[in-house]
Amino acid sequence: MTDWTQQTETARTWFETLRDRICAEFEAIEREAGSDAAFEYLPWQRHEEGNPDPGGGTRGLMKGEVFEKVGVNVSTVRGRFESEFAKTMNGVDPDDPRFVATGISLVAHMKNPHVPAVHMNTRFLVTGRAWFGGGADLNPPIPYPQDTEDFHARFRAACAAHNPTYYERFSKWADEYFYIPHRGVHRGVGGIFYDHLECEDEDAFARNFAFTKDVGEAFLDIFPELVRRRMESDFTPADKLTQLEWRGRYAEFNLVYDRGTLFGLKTGGNIDAILMSLPPEAVWT
Repeated sequence: MTDWTQQTETARTWFETLRDRICAEFEAIEREAGSDAAFEYLPWQRHEEGNPDPGGGTRGLMKGEVFEKVGVNVSTVRGRFESEFAKTMNGVDPDDPRFVATGISLVAHMKNPHVPAVHMNTRFLVTGRAWFGGGADLNPPIPYPQDTEDFHARFRAACAAHNPTYYERFSKWADEYFYIPHRGVHRGVGGIFYDHLECEDEDAFARNFAFTKDVGEAFLDIFPELVRRRMESDFTPADKLTQLEWRGRYAEFNLVYDRGTLFGLKTGGNIDAILMSLPPEAVWT
């Protein structure tokens, strides 16, 4: 297993800085709505028998007047995959199932059903290989074509700055990944999803890290704009019911299909941080 300690620390620092900037922007939106809601941060420590440095993270959670529930988590963990799960992971040597992972994960569920919910995460993983992954997808209970186009346009621009094939590949990947087979529907209006951007050397790390940072910048640029666009919209009880039913679908995806949820559970992560993606309220009718 190659030593990527310095690169992991560089990525960790960026993820934590991005977390701070996102949380500050979300709190600013709450102030604009006359709310004093703020993030509460809960540090957690991972435990693994025989591991003196298993790592941990911080769960950030806010419940406000605009953001009904938003979680922004960062973590950096180190350890060994259990044998069966190791077989599903990229680059794992069965004789050396060590891993290091650092990343940021965000899910926002909004009070107003006209404001889209959203998911974003980016991460750097090291096994026998090292790679970046992540993305963002928009999840509106009541879709607006303008919001969908603006969201995609911002990520299209971020992709184009690095590779002319990225947007087409990664938006298609998002459509395939964020799909609920047993319902036969997508969980939202897409975005981008990427994985296994391999870092064969330091130059590849620099290229892939630059792209991953631009994914974070794109999210921070476009999502607050969409929130401010819709957060004062009037809504009816029927609109709210539509949102609550849609949230049920979102919960089904995250509990049944989401790889990030499975990774957290399989590697001894903090349960509350892993399941912060679940909505505060949902219905099945």
